Amino acid sequence: MTRLLSAACLTFALTALAAAQSPPPRYGIGTPAPRELVAALDIDVRPDGTGLPPGSGTSREGGEVYGRTCAACHGANGQGGSAEALVGAEPMASAPFGPEYERWRSGRADVPFTIGNYWPYATTIFDYVRRAMPATAPGTLTANETYGLVAWLLMKNGIVPESAVMDADTLPKVVMPARARFAPDNRAGGAVVR
Repeated sequence: MTRLLSAACLTFALTALAAAQSPPPRYGIGTPAPRELVAALDIDVRPDGTGLPPGSGTSREGGEVYGRTCAACHGANGQGGSAEALVGAEPMASAPFGPEYERWRSGRADVPFTIGNYWPYATTIFDYVRRAMPATAPGTLTANETYGLVAWLLMKNGIVPESAVMDADTLPKVVMPARARFAPDNRAGGAVVR
């Protein structure tokens, strides 16, 4: 009887263990995401420009967009307001932090982190603006408006000339002043992390 009870307990335990390691059943909650919805949300832009949409814009066009959608928070010329400053290239030779910066600053007031002194990739400005701005209506700017706005921001920071046209070809070629201040991510991924 004890052997029979022990065998039954062992069988029950093995069955319970197998069930616990099985994938959970489907719960029937939600619905599959339609391809159109996935495509509408899959708008990320990588540092190399992968994901940039068709379209183009100039700093003149971007200045109009900036005045209409950004100036109320970021100041008339990107100098900051209720939101952070976007324009400012100082310090040119170092990041706005660390020992080199402190030597450069030499008692002056701190400078803000801006597109001109800290942002490493022009393409990710496009990505951020398209997904998150304006704060009151994120995602409402068209690709052309976003390209123009990025052109204006880059021009105001002295990175591109006023005549520059930003598009999926030209934007990834813009070398930001702070790019070399960042260490490239060379991790292989998966189980191997360097």
